[in-house]
Amino acid sequence: MNIKDLLVKLKTFILECKRVWTVTKKPGRVEYMSIVKVTGIGILIIGLIGFIISMIWQFIQ
Repeated sequence: MNIKDLLVKLKTFILECKRVWTVTKKPGRVEYMSIVKVTGIGILIIGLIGFIISMIWQFIQ
């Protein structure tokens, strides 16, 4: 792999990043609140599963 190939790959990567950056947008309040709710529920579910597994493990020992 020579320098020219590396520069072509770097240029392609930068152009792809630029394209993604132009497509993205800041979420509105409603969209942001729904993301916060779903994320919070996911964290609670994972924590609850971990707690249940911990309790079962303690009862087994």
